[in-house]
Amino acid sequence: MKTFITLFIGLITIMACNNQPSPTDTSKKTSAQKEQKMVVYQVFTRLFGNTNTTNKPWGTLEENGVGKFEDFNNKALKEIKDLGVTHIWYTGVLHHATVTDYTQYGISNDDPDVVKGRAGSPYAVKDYYQVNPDLAVDPSKRLEEFEALIERSHTHGLKVIIDIIPNHIARHYEGKNNPPNVNDFGANDDTSVVYQAENNFYYIVGKPFEVPQWENGYLPLGGEKHPLADHQFEENPAKWTGNGSRSAQPSMHDWYETVKINYGITPQGEKDFVELPKSYAKKSVEAHYQFWKDKEVPNSWIKFRDIALFWIDKGVDGFRFDMAEMVPVEFWSYLNSAIKAKNKEAFLLAEVYNPHLYRDYIQQGKMDYLYDKVGLYDTIKRVMQNQTKTKQIASIQDKVEDIEHHMLHFLENHDEQRIASPQFAGNALIGKPAMVVSATISTSPTLIYFGQEVGEPGAENAGFGKPSRTSIFDYIGVPQHQKWVNNKLFDGGQLSASQKELRDFYKRLLNFTIQSDALMGEYQEIHQYNLNHTSGYNNRVFSFVRWNTKEKVIIVTNFDNANGYRFKLKLPKTLIDTWQIKNGKHVLEDQLYHQYQNHLDITEQGDAYLDIDIKPLESFILKLSN
Repeated sequence: MKTFITLFIGLITIMACNNQPSPTDTSKKTSAQKEQKMVVYQVFTRLFGNTNTTNKPWGTLEENGVGKFEDFNNKALKEIKDLGVTHIWYTGVLHHATVTDYTQYGISNDDPDVVKGRAGSPYAVKDYYQVNPDLAVDPSKRLEEFEALIERSHTHGLKVIIDIIPNHIARHYEGKNNPPNVNDFGANDDTSVVYQAENNFYYIVGKPFEVPQWENGYLPLGGEKHPLADHQFEENPAKWTGNGSRSAQPSMHDWYETVKINYGITPQGEKDFVELPKSYAKKSVEAHYQFWKDKEVPNSWIKFRDIALFWIDKGVDGFRFDMAEMVPVEFWSYLNSAIKAKNKEAFLLAEVYNPHLYRDYIQQGKMDYLYDKVGLYDTIKRVMQNQTKTKQIASIQDKVEDIEHHMLHFLENHDEQRIASPQFAGNALIGKPAMVVSATISTSPTLIYFGQEVGEPGAENAGFGKPSRTSIFDYIGVPQHQKWVNNKLFDGGQLSASQKELRDFYKRLLNFTIQSDALMGEYQEIHQYNLNHTSGYNNRVFSFVRWNTKEKVIIVTNFDNANGYRFKLKLPKTLIDTWQIKNGKHVLEDQLYHQYQNHLDITEQGDAYLDIDIKPLESFILKLSN
């Protein structure tokens, strides 16, 4: 979800900025650095194995079909692993509000007036201790089916990530699988006050909730008659909405299907808990765990700690935390240190969009990784659309030099437009040089979204929302991805030749990244140097080098989809001195296709150059032979 600017969030942001620590032990040279690049494959779980091609707007599960846990069979998981993937993020696993009727399994119906789409938003969780019944062959055994999927994933060498959404939950929360002594959110709240530290929610005292006024012809379920779609939903008193709206009748543009969780932050923005000393930015996660052991914390903190540890005990290897910046950083110190105490290798990824908060959430909050959205993603997207120059990539990377290992890179995810959509690039091939840069420019993990590797454009009108993003709210098929699924053979049998070539490119690139020593070493851009010294070199091309003691690579990309370029790429003398390369001719071997050789020439005067003839949208990853 994308953040809304509200007074509440502004107060939290101001406080976090005032506690901004200086860079400490989070650079790429820390002992916490992984020895191998990681690649996260995000799948929208209910869409992955769906082979139904009906794609009726607002279609039911029966009309449009739905994927299941069992679709991730051994063949599918092997193909995902072979793509060059180390972690799989199963999106939409937790039981969230949906309009589909599961009352025969003891699950209450949800009101379409507070559900987005027919299948519902995966970020409006209805039961944190249970999984989505849509995903099970037998909904009464849905948790067992997910546990089996975790085990299968591990068998294929894939670490499992799921979402935790701590900022908000569904308006109609109903825990059916609560462990002993666990009460539902709000069960013990004092609803006579707006705020109380131990309350799970904020209340609008004296006012019942009112369904938003629908605009621009929008109606739930596309206007289909439904007994609960009556513009009524019982909630009295009304609660604050998930994005911070304090209105009893939120706007339809608010996160009206969710309610805001209270973490002990007063409506005025004051903290009702012990603050974490600034010095803890320099301390280990174990020290953070010890800090909180004897502290009293709000009930909501405990609830989400117990939820996360429940899933760790089930075998989940990590979490993607939705809208983490809307939750106080002290909570993340508390939660993440508790998770690491249980599993020190847990993968913790947070959605944070405010660059001023990055170091706070990494150092104080002990996040492993944050989205590099506002920096690298936004910049590369503009480069792909020919709206800015490639030199901006270098300046963006410089801004996060001390935390680059923690900034996860992506070109697509469930929130962003598909590369192949007309609203983004209109052509999946334009993503190739961008993907090379995104995946190789730092030591951080790389994320790809299912269907990206075959050029999925997200063109379907599923119901709620608009095309360009594959719908996360409705039952729908994903046409280009379905060609790879090929009636659950998972062999790409229906892909076109160009789609097969595109997937092969992703496979070659990602496998190189997880095997490369250089990509876990040093980085230096040589782009500006060549702009200043090389004839024919320009700002549609981008170049940089990566190296360590074992491996040295030169990476050159061409973002231009119409023009190729010829030039002598030059390396600064200081770099050659650092690399300790002798004068003469040195062989360079391409690591993407292993069908191309070049030579690095170093003159007696210390000049170093290689001849580049690069086609439109082409990239070279040139390894220096020892």
